[in-house]
Amino acid sequence: MHSTASDLLRSVFGYTQFRGQQQAIVEHVAEGGDALVLMPTGGGKSLCFQIPALLRQGTGIVVSPLIALMQDQVDALREAGVSAAYLNSSLDAESQREVERQLLADELNLLYVAPERLLTGRFLSLLERTEVALFAIDEAHCVSQWGHDFRPEYRELTVLHGRFPHVPRIALTATADPRTREEIVERLGLQQARQFVSSFDRPNIGYRVMLKHSPRTQLMRFIEGHRGEAGIVYCLSRKKVDDTAAWLADAGIEALPYHAGLDAATRAKNQQRFLREDGVVMVATVAFGMGIDKPDVRFVAHLDLPRSMEGYYQETGRAGRDGLPAEAWMIYGLADVVTMSQMIAQSESADERKRIERQKLESLLAYAEATTCRRELLLGSFGENFHGPCGHCDNCVEPPKTWNATVPAKKALSAVYRSGQRFGAGHVIDILRGVDGERMSQYGHDQLSTFGIGADIDEKGWRSVFRQLLAAGLLATDAEGYGTLRLTPASRDVLIGGREVHLREDARPVRSVRRRRDSQLVTGASIGIEAYEQPMWDALRALRAQLARQQGVPPYVVFHDATLLAMLRALPSDEQEFAQISGVGESKLKRYGRDFLAVINATG
Repeated sequence: MHSTASDLLRSVFGYTQFRGQQQAIVEHVAEGGDALVLMPTGGGKSLCFQIPALLRQGTGIVVSPLIALMQDQVDALREAGVSAAYLNSSLDAESQREVERQLLADELNLLYVAPERLLTGRFLSLLERTEVALFAIDEAHCVSQWGHDFRPEYRELTVLHGRFPHVPRIALTATADPRTREEIVERLGLQQARQFVSSFDRPNIGYRVMLKHSPRTQLMRFIEGHRGEAGIVYCLSRKKVDDTAAWLADAGIEALPYHAGLDAATRAKNQQRFLREDGVVMVATVAFGMGIDKPDVRFVAHLDLPRSMEGYYQETGRAGRDGLPAEAWMIYGLADVVTMSQMIAQSESADERKRIERQKLESLLAYAEATTCRRELLLGSFGENFHGPCGHCDNCVEPPKTWNATVPAKKALSAVYRSGQRFGAGHVIDILRGVDGERMSQYGHDQLSTFGIGADIDEKGWRSVFRQLLAAGLLATDAEGYGTLRLTPASRDVLIGGREVHLREDARPVRSVRRRRDSQLVTGASIGIEAYEQPMWDALRALRAQLARQQGVPPYVVFHDATLLAMLRALPSDEQEFAQISGVGESKLKRYGRDFLAVINATG
């Protein structure tokens, strides 16, 4: 056993120094303290419990909600020379008995287990017969009923403190707004735990939001800038997932669908391909992604508005876990707002939950319509003060133009009021534009004073006005989910002339935040690979893929892209120099050093 955390970090995981609060967390837990860790995806949460488990006597028990995440982390640990295993439904009875034998014989450093299995009387009695180094509760936000991924069984994990009071517990999450954070503390009995809250900022991700006008054309233009790279495209409905995946595949993109309507075998096969092959694009509902540990996802695209800032942050956070440049891209329109409002209203949730869901949707819409730094707004939703500009979102790269829309806003609000606050945007826009029709005369709306007073603005322009008034809280959709518009308390200030309204001009699509160096296809261009480096980059990736197939693991378990990039730039000539590459520990040096050095020397 190595004597210090720094020794383990270097010899096992191949890193020379801890990042951020990692070292403080590791030392606190290794000494027996409880901890609540809030750290962004890609911030290195796993090391915060893996290293203390190696430092302490016994086996570290890791509670994890998804099979894919367990398998990924166990594969990576074994590659690094750590004795690790998992217990889940993917194992047959004989394999499960072997893992239990290893646990009782104290042969495991870490054991990953699902909460449902952990809570069984049989497993708890197994734990009482062995020495437990620590309990790590990963994805701890699953405990919150207000969160976007509530798992009821997580609430029962308080039993651990009762039955094993002297075993330290560390709860970790990459996404928790203040409300969720409070609930984690309360539900898991972590009132005495030390809290480690890192910045939620992901500086390597560029954020872009665009108005939806021709979704497929917009998506293809975006993906063309990421040819040959792994990415995720999120859609709201299963049908849209299937249609989009098929369309992308027809266009020559290696795209696969994923949603709860597919049979388990198809979902598992598609997920395996996404994890184990380079350059696969997964088109999915939000059923996909939690627990996906793939570090080289270079983009996340949303074709529809997510349900909340928390969900948006979690989903976009699946890009760029390796710290290399990545993009979060989203398109949206007024119809998205109406659809999401209807879904909330028609759900079977309690009124209080619906109210909170509506607040979360309004916050996300305000983010989408913002003219200021997106990173500032995104981090602000987690209670973090970030003062932009960040220089890496669309609003900072190309600040949007705004216009004084006070008069059109007054007209829009008046039309909503005079028509009885009982109609959707389409009908109110027809009133403003003076569009005659049977429905208009049926309600007598062609006699309203607001009929035709907005004929100087076309339908597209009015839709922009209404969308932004909703985002600014100057209009709201009805609570029943019929898509009708109503005034808010803030509307009065505009109508009586006490508040000016400035809205963004809906300009043409902005250029990509990340620009191509030239027209030549460079498969690693988004992470800084130059054309002259392409042959060696391809050779390193090909060797990695070959070794991964031989080991039966995803390529990134052998080495992350960041480690390959470091090899490409450092060009080590011998094993001593190769050992200095970040991400190369003792086990991987022995196993892979010679092969990679041969490729570097041959290609260089």
